[in-house]
Amino acid sequence: VQLQASGGGLVQAGGSLRLSCTASGNFLSIFIMGWSRQEPGKERVLVAQMSTSGNPNCHDSVKGRFTISRDFAENTVSLQMNSLKPEDTAVYYCHAAVNRGSSDLSWYWGAGTLVTVSS
Repeated sequence: VQLQASGGGLVQAGGSLRLSCTASGNFLSIFIMGWSRQEPGKERVLVAQMSTSGNPNCHDSVKGRFTISRDFAENTVSLQMNSLKPEDTAVYYCHAAVNRGSSDLSWYWGAGTLVTVSS
């Protein structure tokens, strides 16, 4: 399973960026898709994810600013990031929990895309 992300870049504080990630490969279905981020020297943390229920799960620090959406037919997850702050600067990783036919879900992560917010 491969996760291809796009949309990172440099933006000024208060600006917006949109990240997108598409899953491809051998799987029956995708249960969860989402985004996590990692700042230098810190652990990776969950930013937002969405299961097949369609209900988003977002970190408190991004609620009201970031919106996660999924295109279930296209196996794509997007993260619309508005009102960006310098503390949002991090490498953002797409992740997915997929059903490959066993009783357990398999987790995958993309390579990461850098988001830099200047003050």
